[in-house]
Amino acid sequence: MNSALSSKPTAGFQNWRHLVFLHWRVDPEVLQEHLPGELTVETYEGSAWLALVPFVMERVRPWWSPSVPGISWFLETNVRTYVRHESGLSAVWFFSLDANSRLAVRIARAFWKLNYIDCAMTLDFDKESRTLHYNGQRRHCPEDRYEVRIDLPNDQPQPASEGSLEHFLLERYTLLTQTPCGSFLTADVMHKPYCFVPITLLHCHETYTQRLRGSSEKSTLPVHAAWSPGVNVRVSALQRVEGP
Repeated sequence: MNSALSSKPTAGFQNWRHLVFLHWRVDPEVLQEHLPGELTVETYEGSAWLALVPFVMERVRPWWSPSVPGISWFLETNVRTYVRHESGLSAVWFFSLDANSRLAVRIARAFWKLNYIDCAMTLDFDKESRTLHYNGQRRHCPEDRYEVRIDLPNDQPQPASEGSLEHFLLERYTLLTQTPCGSFLTADVMHKPYCFVPITLLHCHETYTQRLRGSSEKSTLPVHAAWSPGVNVRVSALQRVEGP
């Protein structure tokens, strides 16, 4: 799908900033165990890919309203992989989405049927050293936490080359979610292609992906790390996914 186009009605707008993409290689059979039966994990070079993505949400608003200070700005962190529905639809599947806005969590869980979780999060950006530092700790489960610190390179961010690993990981414009009754919903997430740069990972400690990667992978650091300054996003309304 063209990242700028969708025939679906617009539900809202949001800007994403300072995205850190951390990806682990995972045995496809291991990750498949955590997916609904209607979904098949997608692979690149024989591996499934599991991501932890902290970033800043800005100017979040429905199509009919302006953004509201104190409500439309917050931090978010996603745990996601890439799947194909039995209908043939290729999409991002979110295992969890943490936010440090209780209102955003309530709205997203109610209207988007996504697994949003209330989380205490901070972002420190040292402009002089060009160091970005994310911290998160889930309020209901304090042992679930992460800390990520990176150096921002001076290289100019560039779009991913078609066929590359980065293209597989980043050029994703469709999401899937499942309702409590088991039906699947999808929405388009439209923006210009990500421009990114590889990054130096100064520190990464997290518990979010360990269960999904399998017990033998607990000490493994991500094998791929990238940073994007961000994109402006238009999100379509949810629509039901029809079967094959």
